[in-house]
Amino acid sequence: MPNALSPMMTLRDFENGYWYVDQLKDFAEGIGIPAAKKLRKDELEKAIVAFLRTGNARLPTKRSLRKTGVKDVERGLNLKLRIENYTSNRETKDFIVEQARLMAPGVREKSGVWYRLNRWREEQITSGEHPTYGDLVRQYIVLNKMQRFERIPHGRYINFRS
Repeated sequence: MPNALSPMMTLRDFENGYWYVDQLKDFAEGIGIPAAKKLRKDELEKAIVAFLRTGNARLPTKRSLRKTGVKDVERGLNLKLRIENYTSNRETKDFIVEQARLMAPGVREKSGVWYRLNRWREEQITSGEHPTYGDLVRQYIVLNKMQRFERIPHGRYINFRS
């Protein structure tokens, strides 16, 4: 297994390796994947797999990678506010948790909720929906009430040794 990313590596070599996000960003930028520095690790891996299969470097996501305008936090968070320029910070998370406790006092936060909530929000926006912070709070409650989450598919199993 190679320890460096290469445009000539096999898909199997890539999938059997563990790559840090900085390595993936540098490699993706080097092979011409648009906006590589702004992609999440899962998006980088998807784009690199597509490149290794086809030889074509293309953007793996439909979400907007450019944030312009006033942040929603600065506009004043409320349940009717449409999500336009979401900021994942303490103030926004506290607002969501506080509103959720008002709507469903017994709800406790589960591990993995924020990841799934962010993916839900991105999916809504890229599919043309216009969710509000009220929708986001309700989805937060739904996710926290779920018995078990579906496993997030991942192409490889990683063993760490100490």
